[in-house]
Amino acid sequence: MSTLTTGGPTPVRRKSKAGWNLLGLLVFVTAGFPVYWMLNTAFKPAKDAIDPDPSLLPTGLTLSNFSRALDIADFWGPVGRSLIVSLTVVVIGMVVGMLAALAISRFAFRGRKIVIVGILAVQMIPLVAMIIPVFLLLNDLDQYDKLSGLIITYLTFILPFTVWTLRGFIVNIPRELEEAAMVDGCSRTGAFIRVVFPLLAPGMVATSVYGFIQAWNEYLYALMLLSQKNQTATVWLGNFTTKHGTEYAPMMAGSTMMAVPIVVLFLLVQRKMAAGLTAGAVKG
Repeated sequence: MSTLTTGGPTPVRRKSKAGWNLLGLLVFVTAGFPVYWMLNTAFKPAKDAIDPDPSLLPTGLTLSNFSRALDIADFWGPVGRSLIVSLTVVVIGMVVGMLAALAISRFAFRGRKIVIVGILAVQMIPLVAMIIPVFLLLNDLDQYDKLSGLIITYLTFILPFTVWTLRGFIVNIPRELEEAAMVDGCSRTGAFIRVVFPLLAPGMVATSVYGFIQAWNEYLYALMLLSQKNQTATVWLGNFTTKHGTEYAPMMAGSTMMAVPIVVLFLLVQRKMAAGLTAGAVKG
């Protein structure tokens, strides 16, 4: 006579699940601790920020670090320039990248594989290796110390990323949908606008957010290609390191203010990002 078994998880499965939960918690703590420490330092008194025996828990809260950060140097000017550069890079990158990804994904032309390999090869080049050539080229084009020159520079390494990522999303959209729309009377452009573009929207959102973050957080080229009067937000943080030392509490307050646009952007598009990342994860 057979015994009945319950449908609940076995002890081995429970231990395995607990192990994965513990690993996930460890990853969360490791990734989240720097953010917590930044916020903790931003709101604690300045004297506590340089305490050789710091406390993990805040001992007092103050907003003076934020006012100090705003007093040390102009804040809104660099942030405005960073927004202009980042948004312009995203808009141009998405338009050009989408058209290039569509051409690579949907059309067979001579040299197509070479273009794909070239896109991958460009992303393998360290950005620091291109500083001197980029500087000389922008200087010859009279684009040194101009936001337009920085935008062109950012596009050189954000565009390949955009093209490659969007290509993965477009490949997942069946050609039969476009062909069916064209049979119903749509032109190729109309089929793309009415059929492909709505399905591609989540992927475009995910790609544009990552492109925005890359442009917003970039420091090296912004430091080398722009003067002090045209500095961006990342370079602005360098003003907290002077000959007298580093003012850590105001620096963390400035870092917190710089993180606000990214957090707001994620909150606005988080659903689209999740859908876009899922759509581009597996080739259909």
